[in-house]
Amino acid sequence: MRRRDFIRTIAPITFMGGFKISALSRLPFFDVLHGATENDHVLVLVQLVGGNDGLNTLIPLSNYSDYYSARSNIAIPESKVLKLSQDTLNGLHPAMTGLQSLYDNDQLAILQAVGYPDPDGSHFRAMDVWLSGSDEDQYLDTGWTGRFLGQTYTNFPVGYPNADMPDPLAIQIGSVISPVFMANSGTTAMAVPTDADFYNLINGITEPEPDTPMGTELTYLQSVARQTNKYASAIEAAANKVTQQAPYPANNDLASQLKTVARLVAGGLKTKVYMVSFGSFDTHGGQVNPGDVTTGTHANLLQQTSDAITAFMNDLKFLGVDDRVLGMTFSEFGRRIISNGSMGTDHGAAQPVFIFGNSAQTGVLGQNPDLTGSNVESNIPMQYDFRSVYSSILRDWFCVSPDDVSTMLLKDYQYLPFIKNTACNNNYTNLNNLGNSLISNYPNPFTDTTTITFKTNGGHTLVQLFDTAGRLVMLPVDQDYAQAGTYTVSVGTASLAAGVYYARLQNQSAQQVVTLLKMNH
Repeated sequence: MRRRDFIRTIAPITFMGGFKISALSRLPFFDVLHGATENDHVLVLVQLVGGNDGLNTLIPLSNYSDYYSARSNIAIPESKVLKLSQDTLNGLHPAMTGLQSLYDNDQLAILQAVGYPDPDGSHFRAMDVWLSGSDEDQYLDTGWTGRFLGQTYTNFPVGYPNADMPDPLAIQIGSVISPVFMANSGTTAMAVPTDADFYNLINGITEPEPDTPMGTELTYLQSVARQTNKYASAIEAAANKVTQQAPYPANNDLASQLKTVARLVAGGLKTKVYMVSFGSFDTHGGQVNPGDVTTGTHANLLQQTSDAITAFMNDLKFLGVDDRVLGMTFSEFGRRIISNGSMGTDHGAAQPVFIFGNSAQTGVLGQNPDLTGSNVESNIPMQYDFRSVYSSILRDWFCVSPDDVSTMLLKDYQYLPFIKNTACNNNYTNLNNLGNSLISNYPNPFTDTTTITFKTNGGHTLVQLFDTAGRLVMLPVDQDYAQAGTYTVSVGTASLAAGVYYARLQNQSAQQVVTLLKMNH
């Protein structure tokens, strides 16, 4: 979505309880398919604003020396990296003890190198791509969650609230509704405030207005808006059902937002999706403290994120609703492999994504990136398309059929097994393991041609060739195979400049990325 289009489609604002609450758009919806199987599952989207440095978040232990060489001025000492149970290849930043405990308690899945082809490094454009589920060169007026909700709750908002769905479809914690909730005719979400303002809402407290005729009129309008807003009473009733919660860390904005979410979920709202945001993670300089690289701006951000999510999970368990909630962290992009001279990192591409909840399939999906040679000057290559994450959540958490998922996301995307298949009592299972060596090429290095050899389980198989900036430069394979096996394809590369390239294989849930080197004659 273009910036000016988003501004035109923001929902009208109603003043309530001394703060702004964004009302639902009243434009007519298209009558489309009913997508999801009915369940009480809730998704919480955690946006890490600014572009999180994935390499200092999920630290590669299997090739630690290469990691250290690439960013020695900000690299976390190996002895300080938090180990993960049953995973010797990776570790977490030392500030993330909470997420380490979730992993060890079978409540955390980690996805390596999530991104998309052809990123341009712009904060606004990258976040728009993530929220809308679009290609880099595609501008959509809808968000991926908005399409899911709009197609599941047919004709919304006409006839809503009703007995089947008496509550907001989605809630944004904060004052501005994200484009992720835009459907064909407007937003499917409403915004509620955090912390003190939220408690003012549920306690009926309004901030004092000026003792003027205009102040009197504003007070009256607030009262009318409060009485007529069709979802305010449902939110208040849900919040008032919860009188005690587990403790949350103080002075932590993300924790305050998640505390509000936990209260509304436990209070009985049928709302399907919540979104919170926290940042900024745009750490071009001063990412670490010179005297102790385990501390600094990035460490503080990671600790607050980790502590908030851990407190949220503990609270959900205390409130008895932990089986209902799945969470996902994401940022607009990761950072570059090599650090800069300001003890920071610059805009990159792929990033790790964390999936948390009792139904998360604990483990690290994907391989550690190649950090050798000239690769360090590049972006981390994409292993998983971010829309594959959305597709798998819709299928395995909201129980949407694969055909309807394709309609909601506008294309077919790779299925990823990071949610326990008991979440939807479905028949999706992890696909056969093809082994560790899925794709290779010979010769390597090469000049004008190289032969790529790859394994497939059959079905749709994709081989993509990316440059170091993440641009898709060639698509050697994009087809369905009737039989599993090993295949080869000859790739002409005369048109490509000399340098490093990445070949990526995707076959259903299996994927692998390898490094290729083209030489001059």
